[in-house]
Amino acid sequence: MSTPARYWREIPQRYRYEANKCEKTGITFFPPRLVTPGLKSRDLKNVAMATEGEVITYTVVSVAEPRFDVDLPYAVAIVEMADGTRTTAMLADVDMEEVEIGMKVKIEFRKMYSDGDAMLHCYGYKCVPSNG
Repeated sequence: MSTPARYWREIPQRYRYEANKCEKTGITFFPPRLVTPGLKSRDLKNVAMATEGEVITYTVVSVAEPRFDVDLPYAVAIVEMADGTRTTAMLADVDMEEVEIGMKVKIEFRKMYSDGDAMLHCYGYKCVPSNG
């Protein structure tokens, strides 16, 4: 399996937690978009996304594609960040029995998986429990 070009195009937003905000509606989008849906407006400004938030819903994954086998089981959550931005992220450093709606988390840059014969490391963001 080879890493798709899309992964490489998205690297800046993966490590900078970069979102964009529509100047007409005030809505923040992550990952960033080219236009505001419905308005076809290009009045979008890049903004730094908040790095702390809370789990608003989640699911536990027990069967996954081979590159994620080492993480099984793991939780994937929709997290609402402090600035209102919502993102989907894998949860790390937490027992599945401890995951709950309302759980405070922070976003961190982590290794996601290793790919291909050369075992290229692909990085992205995961959410971990927050003390705050």
